[in-house]
Amino acid sequence: MSAPPTAAAQAKSDAEDRLVSASEPLRGLQERCGGEFPGTIAIPALLEAVRKARQLGMKLARPFTTRDGAEAITAWVEIEPEPEGGCKIMVSHWQARPLPAEVPGAVSRQAEIDRNLAEFHARLNANQAALTAGAEANELKGLANAMLASRGKPWTDFVTIKGAVAGQALHWRLLDGAEVEVAGSDRLWRVSLLPLCAGEGEPEGFDLTLASDTLPTSPSAIAAPAKANGARLIGRDVAPVLRQPISRIIANAETIRTRLAGPIAEEYSNYAADIAAAGQHLLALIDDLTDLEVVESEDFITAPDRIDLADVARRAAGILGVRAREQGILVDAPRAGETLPAVAEFRRVLQVLLNLVGNAIRYSPANSQVWIRLAQEGQMAQVIVADQGPGLAEDQQSRVFEKFERLGRSGDGGSGLGLYISRRLARAMGGDLTVESAPGHGARFILSVPCGTENQSGS
Repeated sequence: MSAPPTAAAQAKSDAEDRLVSASEPLRGLQERCGGEFPGTIAIPALLEAVRKARQLGMKLARPFTTRDGAEAITAWVEIEPEPEGGCKIMVSHWQARPLPAEVPGAVSRQAEIDRNLAEFHARLNANQAALTAGAEANELKGLANAMLASRGKPWTDFVTIKGAVAGQALHWRLLDGAEVEVAGSDRLWRVSLLPLCAGEGEPEGFDLTLASDTLPTSPSAIAAPAKANGARLIGRDVAPVLRQPISRIIANAETIRTRLAGPIAEEYSNYAADIAAAGQHLLALIDDLTDLEVVESEDFITAPDRIDLADVARRAAGILGVRAREQGILVDAPRAGETLPAVAEFRRVLQVLLNLVGNAIRYSPANSQVWIRLAQEGQMAQVIVADQGPGLAEDQQSRVFEKFERLGRSGDGGSGLGLYISRRLARAMGGDLTVESAPGHGARFILSVPCGTENQSGS
C-alpha cells in the first residue's frame, strides 16, 4: 500500500470562506493574489472548491491551478467540512514553475487581439472604476450605462465573477482572463485587463475588454442596422457576425507566428504573419465600412456634452503610446492641468483623435515627434495634431478627405475612409476638420468643435 502524499500546506477556513489559518506556501500565495490574512480566499480555484465542499457538506479532492504573476502553480487539494461551518484544507503535490518569458511585443499583440475579439470596452482608473465604457453588443449596453452612471464604483460590482463570492476584492492579475456573467446576457464573457503604467509600480489605470467564445443566440443581442441613404454597405447587424470569426483567425495566426503553441519553422511563422496582417486589414475595413454607413445615414446625429479637449487628447495619446514607442516616436500630448472646455460627443472626438494621431504615427519617420496642441479660434476650440512626416502637396490637401482616397499609398492596411469619416463626425458636431501642410514639412490636422460655455462667455 502506497504512503499518503506529503502535505505541502495546511489551512482552515470559516463559515464565510475566509482563510483563518494557513501555512506556507499557501499563505504566501493568498497574499500575492491580493488577499488579506485572515480574509476571504483570494485564489479563485481554491475558493470555488472550498465553497462547494461547504455547501454540499461533503469532502472533496481535486487538482487546482493558478498563477500569481510570476509563477504557474499546480497542486492537489483535499477539503473536509467541519461541524462549525468552516473547512479543513490539505494541499499536496505543490509545484510552482516560472511563467514562460514573454516574447518581445507579445503583450501588445495579445492586447490587440483581445480588443479585436471584444464586444465591450472600458477605460478604468487605478481603482478599476469606469472612466469611459461602450458596448457593441446590445446585451452589454446596460452594463456600460450602469458603470457610467455609478462612476467611482469598481466594474466588478456590476458583474458576477465565476468562482468568486460577491463583493470579494481580487487583484487585477486574477481578474485578467477570468470569466464573468452579465445581467441581461446568456453568454459567458472573458475578461482582459491591460494595465496602463507610466513607469514601474502599480498601474495608473486599465483598459478593460469583454469577449465571448459564443455567438449571440438572439438577433436582438446585435446592434440594429442603420439606414445609409436607402442602401447598406455591410450592415451593423452583419459586422459583429463577420468580426468574430475574423478575429479568431487573427488570434490563431498570432499564436502560431509568435510560437506560443510550440516551435515551428521560420517560413511557417512568416505565413502566419501574412495571415494575421490580412485579417487585420479585413477587420479594419469592416469597421470603417460600418462607421461609413453610420455617418452617411440620414438620421445620424451626435450626442453633445461638455467635455475637456485636453483630457480627450491625453487619452488618445495614452492609448496609442505603445504603438508610437515601438516605432521610436514620441507623442507630445497636452500637459496635466491643461484644459480646454468644449461641447461635443466624447467618444466621437476620441475616435477622430485616434485616427489623426494613428495616421501621424504611421507616416512619421522613426525617432521623430508627434505634437498634440490646443488652441481657441473665436467660438471654436481646436486640437491640432502635427507630425514630421512627408507632408502633403496643395492638391493632396483637398483630396485627402475624399472617400476611399489613399493618395497612392499601398501596403499600409488603410481603407482611405478614416479622414472622410472623421470630417463627417467633426461637421456633425458643429465643427470641422482641416489640414495645413507642405511637402517635406509634415502635416497639421486641426479638429474644431464649439467651445464650452466658459470660453464663449469670455470671448
